[in-house]
Amino acid sequence: MTITCANGYQILFAGLDDPEKIKSITPQRGVITDIWVEEATETDRTAIKQLDKRLRGESQKSKRLILSFNPILQDHWIVSEFFYGWNDSKNVLQDEDRLILRTTYKDNKFLTQIEALENETDPYYYDVYTLGKWGVLGHVIFRNWRTEDLSELRESFDNFRNGLDFGFAKDPAALIHTAYDRKRNRIYVLDEIYETELTNDVLAERILSLIGKQVVFADSAEPKSIAELRNFGVNIRAVKKAKDSVNFGIQWLQRHEIIVDVRCQNTINELRKIQVERGRKWKSASDPN
Repeated sequence: MTITCANGYQILFAGLDDPEKIKSITPQRGVITDIWVEEATETDRTAIKQLDKRLRGESQKSKRLILSFNPILQDHWIVSEFFYGWNDSKNVLQDEDRLILRTTYKDNKFLTQIEALENETDPYYYDVYTLGKWGVLGHVIFRNWRTEDLSELRESFDNFRNGLDFGFAKDPAALIHTAYDRKRNRIYVLDEIYETELTNDVLAERILSLIGKQVVFADSAEPKSIAELRNFGVNIRAVKKAKDSVNFGIQWLQRHEIIVDVRCQNTINELRKIQVERGRKWKSASDPN
């Protein structure tokens, strides 16, 4: 399980069936500078964290952790850990800390049997194995959305809408800051607040810092929280849920094009996971039931 080069440096191979085993891995010369995990979606976060800790020790070489995989399900931990800001319309993302490269069968000039990939009829397998996209299982409610860097467009918007969903411990307090283009039937998701254990005074600070005195619409089921936020200076209004309002709201959103800023990762996660289950029932990503 080891290749030793003529200069004494080594390539070490190990399985991840037990992450504790890799704690003792030490090369005979120098330190570990590169770790490559094949089929990374079959590992858990703990194993990758253990591997990352092996990239310590002084070296003149830059340290690299490489993960290669088929992108299976969108709720995989790799998505939240590394794919923040990912634009699904592009194949490359690079910043100071990451390089993400998406390749497909079209990038393999030696591949011959491609008919099965191109003729795949199952939406999940087509997305994952043909297009190289993160897959979704089930009947996702929203497919009418995409991500985009909205930095340069922000100053052009003047019709803003803000919605707040209360939460504290397990469920986060969530505010979404949007711009509405009625003529084009477009909703632009510009920013978000998505945090747990925010007391109302801290939540008010977050809201005022993000949107100032813009109106915020919130669920009337939390009158005490609404009153406290109003006392802290938030321009907040209560909204009562009419009969069948959830289904009506979903249908209204489905008639629009939704463009989400690449930095709104929590909104992206929610849109990916909200699914129809058993008829007209629906389930949110943050709904434990």
